[in-house]
This record gives sequence, structure tokens and C-alpha cells, in this order.
Amino acid sequence: MPPALRRSAAGALLVLVLATLTVLLPWGSAQAHGFSSTVFADVTSPETGVVRVDLGLEYDLLVVSAAEDQEDDLLFQEGTAAWEDGDLPAQATVLREHSDAVVAYVTDRFAVTADGAACTPSVHGDYEIELRDVPYAHLVLDYDCPAADAHEVTSELFPDDEGYVKDTKTVVTYDLDLREGSAALDTENPSFSTHQSSAERFWEFFRLGAEHLYGGLDHVLFLVALIAGSRRLREVVLAATSFTLAHSVTFVLAALGLVDVPADLVEPVIALSIAVVAAWHLVALWRRRGAALDIESSSGGHFSLDRAGWGRLGVVFCFGLVHGLGFAGALGIDAAWSWTLLWSLLVFNVGIETVQLVLIAVAFPLLVLLRRRSPVAALWVTGLVSAGVAVMGLVWFVQRVLG
Repeated sequence: MPPALRRSAAGALLVLVLATLTVLLPWGSAQAHGFSSTVFADVTSPETGVVRVDLGLEYDLLVVSAAEDQEDDLLFQEGTAAWEDGDLPAQATVLREHSDAVVAYVTDRFAVTADGAACTPSVHGDYEIELRDVPYAHLVLDYDCPAADAHEVTSELFPDDEGYVKDTKTVVTYDLDLREGSAALDTENPSFSTHQSSAERFWEFFRLGAEHLYGGLDHVLFLVALIAGSRRLREVVLAATSFTLAHSVTFVLAALGLVDVPADLVEPVIALSIAVVAAWHLVALWRRRGAALDIESSSGGHFSLDRAGWGRLGVVFCFGLVHGLGFAGALGIDAAWSWTLLWSLLVFNVGIETVQLVLIAVAFPLLVLLRRRSPVAALWVTGLVSAGVAVMGLVWFVQRVLG
């Protein structure tokens, strides 16, 4: 590449990176996944003709949504005050005293049908508040249903048009109609049937995992930093594999409730990991200048990695453990051990890995081609990309630490 053209390409890339940062910084919130929520629904049949649904709903979101929908100002005032005080018994009392408004809101958006015939809901038991990362209200409803071979569950709780959250997921576990399983419902797919096939259930959780990685800007930038700082295909494959193994372990353990780490700790570390992995390449560029892409002659160990390669791999593995906790927190599942749920979690993880591999398969060959055509231009590209990613990671880290 002629020097003039090379300078023009580098200048264009610099403008592109700066423009990208200008776009990202205003909306690059402390929670890179955006404000979302997860509803939990445990569906069983305690007796013939009755479908019992134990709903877990984010307390403060339930209060504001139900209060606005039912025009109950007292529910909003009293519910918000109890939430701000962190008084869990008071929160349960508020829901009990405004039960009509709460139940009306929920049953308008959560329905059970039996072979197409509507089931009639009624409240079973009292309200309970469970503290997850945030308070969750438990509302148990009994649906009286006509005799049927199959039931359908529909959830349209906390829709986008309310303006409070986006992309609400309802994670359903069920033991109904002689079948056990789990399902993930969202705006695009708000319903499922107990006669749903295994392939359909597989696709739901696969799609959920793929959408999460694709829509989770922090995880995408972490992967971009890995690709930019990898000198050979072997390095990026080993780094991605290390990341996958690490986050798979903590993801499953956390999602099944066997490990519990506060999101206030996990989210800042995820942001810091992005900055560190991106800065790793910048340090290599600064220390070794034009030889930053060379492999140390002392390499001869396993996988032909030199000391720098092994060090980077170790850092990626450690941060992968933390990212797994973030994946689990985003899915929102926090339940006891269950083989049915474990299967769904693994499918969710497969969706994550598929998008990850697609990004590597598309981006890394292009980077290799650029390095072969113009090594200097490649150093500019990877350096500018790494710098932009590092800045975003540090911005998120500060935002998340400050809350």
C-alpha cells in the first residue's frame, strides 16, 4: 500500500473510531444490557382442572406499572416509599392492601388457556417478597380450567410501550399435562403450549442466548478486544475457548443458584475486563512497536504459545468466570438444581457461543488479510480499535462503581 494511501486509510480509521465513540458514549450506560426485567413463572397442576402459577415479579416495576394501569396513586406512593425504605414486610403489606389493582394488572397480561378455552384466575395464598438483586414479589394464581389435553401460557407483562423497561423475558418452568420443561417468552414469542416440541423449546433458549450476546454491547466489545489483540488464529481460538469454558462454569452454577455474587460487584469487573484486555494489546504495541505482532522465539511450550500468549490466556480465563455471572444475571434465573432447567441453560449457552464464533469467523480473517497486505495499517487498526474499546470499558467501570 503506497504511503499516501496508508496515511489516508489510517486517518479514515481514526475518524471512524472517534465517531463510533461519539455515538456510543451518550448511551453507553452503566448497565450495557439496558434496563430490562425477568418474570419467573412456575406452572403446576395441584389437582384436576386447576393450573397453579407462582409468579415472581420485580417489585418496584410491578408497583409503578399496576399503579399507572389501574390509576391507583396510593399504590404508587405507598409502594415506592416501602421500596425506598427497603422494608420487605411493608412491601408485602402494600401489595395486599392494593391487591385488586395488582391482580387486575397481572391477569390482564398473563393468561392460561386449555385447548383454546380461557381459564379463570383467582389469588391463592398471600403475597411474599423475595430479595434477589432487587426485591421480587411472589403472586400465586390458581386458574380454573376446563378439561383439556394441552394448556397454553401467554405472558405480556411489562411491555415496552409502558416505557419502564425493554425486552422483558418470562422464564417458565412447568410440570403440566404429564410433561416437564421450560420456556422463554418475550415480545416476539409471548406464548407456548405444553405440547410444544423439543425442537421448539431448543430454538427459544438458543435464540435467547444469541440475542443476549448480540445485544450485550459489553460482551461484544470484550470479544472485539480479543480479536484485535490476537496475533494468530491459534491465539484467538484458544482465547475464545478459554473464555467459553470459564463463563460456562460460572454461568450454570450461578443460574442454578449454587453461586451467588452481587451484580454490584460483577458488573464493574466485567467493564474493567473490557478495558484490561483492550489495554493488553496497547501495551504490547507500545513496548514492542512494529514487532508487536511477532512471536517470541522462546515459545515452544504447549499450543506454541509464548509467555505473553499464556499470560493473556490466563487473564481471559479469569475474566471469563466473571462474565459467566453476568450472563446468568441477565437471564435472571436463580433456582435450585434441575436437570430440565440445566438443559435449557446449556442451550442458552450454545446460542451465546454460536454468535461468538460467527463474529470471530467474520472479523479475524479480515484482520489477517489486512496484516498480510499492510502490517503497519493493521497495527493502526488494532491499536485504534483497542483504544476505543478500552475507553468504553473505563467509562462503564466508573459509571458502575458510582452506581
